[in-house]
Amino acid sequence: MKTLINLIIVFFIGVLTAQESFVIKDVMLFDGEKVTEKISILIENGKISKIAPIIKKEVTIIDGTGKFIMPGMTNCHVHAWAPNALEQAAQAGVLNLLDMHGVEPYQGMMKSMKDSTNYARFYVAGYAATAPGGHGTQYGFPVPTLTKPEDATKFVEDRVNAEVDHIKIIVEPWKPTLSHETVKAVIDEAHKNNKKAVVHISKVEDAYNVLNNNADGLVHIWTDKPLANDKLKQLSADKDFFVIPTLLTNIEVLKVIKKKSEEEIAIKTEFLFAEIQKLYKAGVPILMGTDPPNANINHGTDLYKELLLVSEAGIPNLEVLKGATSYPADQFKLNKIGYIKEGYIADILLLSKNPLKDIKHIGTIESIWKAGKKVQQQK
Repeated sequence: MKTLINLIIVFFIGVLTAQESFVIKDVMLFDGEKVTEKISILIENGKISKIAPIIKKEVTIIDGTGKFIMPGMTNCHVHAWAPNALEQAAQAGVLNLLDMHGVEPYQGMMKSMKDSTNYARFYVAGYAATAPGGHGTQYGFPVPTLTKPEDATKFVEDRVNAEVDHIKIIVEPWKPTLSHETVKAVIDEAHKNNKKAVVHISKVEDAYNVLNNNADGLVHIWTDKPLANDKLKQLSADKDFFVIPTLLTNIEVLKVIKKKSEEEIAIKTEFLFAEIQKLYKAGVPILMGTDPPNANINHGTDLYKELLLVSEAGIPNLEVLKGATSYPADQFKLNKIGYIKEGYIADILLLSKNPLKDIKHIGTIESIWKAGKKVQQQK
């Protein structure tokens, strides 16, 4: 009897091992940087073990002929209030969510689900830095606020103690807002604690000021007027920063909340596209984010709409894919994800069609693996 039990155990261990070790062969690969045609990829123990034209291994073989492989995606600007948002994201191949303001105790619980196959990993800012009565205080939960630069040290210290991944700052003049002196102090404290500091802005002058004060990135693009070419030239020469434009959010807010006409929306969209083009030409990384659940945007497939909008703005599709994969990993220092490279975590999307030809093909995902394990997609 004992021998039989041992044999059963060995059998099931073998089955589990086989499920976690496989080769995808003869596939077109976007590895986060470049594209390689007709390549094979070996996944073992949740990691990319080998990438080569031919791989001979006694494991499950998945024929990738005519198909496209890319890293799992990251949504760089969300607000997620419950685990179902993480599940919704994973179902769409969005395996990482970067939260930009929320309730820290809930976020801690959701972060603990990072190793669950059917849930996206969750990286958080905790409470965003804002002024008393400022944007971010209106959502029904208590939020710590700042009134002067001297408040920055404790604010950042509290976020670090809450084990946040990055620091979010709000500069929004339609409500009481932080002074740029206070914003600079928070950015400086974040950097002292080895945290990225990202800023919510809506006005171009605020964008220019926070970037001059060494913000690592903007989590929205400005919507009021163009950034002067000389200022962009100076910023791109002197500073290292990225922009998460949240185009979908801006457009949906105009439609759903502000009830703007089609003509007004078209004019604003053209303006936003032109500003993104300027940033791209200046060498500024454009990262993908959608700011759900604002304007009823979901945490999963609506990221595809953001990719489409950025593509329509004239950004090459290769850059659009980088903005959803490798750029977030680089800018937010997400360890061993965002790329398909040997030694990296096996976050993999298998598509039936090539999104480099048409970004809409991002919606043809056939299979999703998170750390080498298959995400159970709902039909």
